[in-house]
Amino acid sequence: MWSSRTVSKVKINTSRVFVFDEQSITGCFCRKARRKEKEGAESTSTGDSKLYLEATVLERKLPEMDMRLLVDLPPGLDYNEWLASHTMALFDHVNLVYGTVSEFCTPSGCPDMTGPGQSDETIFPTKYANEFPSSFESIVRKIVRLLFHVVAHLYAAHFKEVVMLGLHAHLNLTFAHLTALHHRFTLIEPKETEILRDLEVALRLTEDSQESVNNNEKAEESSEMDSKSNITETTCK
Repeated sequence: MWSSRTVSKVKINTSRVFVFDEQSITGCFCRKARRKEKEGAESTSTGDSKLYLEATVLERKLPEMDMRLLVDLPPGLDYNEWLASHTMALFDHVNLVYGTVSEFCTPSGCPDMTGPGQSDETIFPTKYANEFPSSFESIVRKIVRLLFHVVAHLYAAHFKEVVMLGLHAHLNLTFAHLTALHHRFTLIEPKETEILRDLEVALRLTEDSQESVNNNEKAEESSEMDSKSNITETTCK
C-alpha cells in the first residue's frame, strides 16, 4: 500500500478533520459536499478554465504504479479486510490534503464543509475477535462516495491552493487510487463520478480513457499530417 503520512513544511489544521462514523456518513455532509462541489464546477464552467486539467499539473506520485494491481483482491484475503485497508488509507490521504488547505476552506467561503470526529471501532474493528458489521460493504460505499465528493470539492474550489503547496501530485495519486478502487468493486454510482470524468481521462486511469486519449492523439497526428500535406501541395504548385 502506498503511503506518505508526512508533508514537509506544510501546516496541517487538525481542528477540521473528517469523521469515520456512520451517522456523519449517512447525514447531510455528503449532500452538502456534493452541492458545494457542483457550485465550484459551475463557476469553473462559466468562468475560469479547470486548472486541474492543465498539462503542467497532470503529474502524480508513483506514476509508474498500476493502480488496478494495487486494488485487486489477492487470493485468500478477506474481502472486508481488503476494503477496510484501502478505505482507511484513502481516508488518511484525503484528510491529509484537506487538512493542509482547510484554512482556505472557511465557514464563509465553504459553509457546507464540516465534520470533526474519529474512527469507530464498531465499523472498522482493530481488536482481535471483533467482527465487521453485516452492513459493512454498504457503509464503505457511503464512505468512498463521501471521500470522492470531498476530493471533487478540492479540485473544484481549492486546487489553486493545492498547487501552491505542491500537493497536486499527491492529490492526483489519491484520486487515481480512489478511482481504481471504485472501478474494481463498483462502489459509486456512475452519475456521482461524472463530474471528474474529464480528469480521469486526462490522467489515463482506465482502459477506455486511455483509448480515448490515444484516439485524440491519432486524430491530432492525422490533422497535422494533412496540414503538412496541404502545405507541400501548395508549395509544389
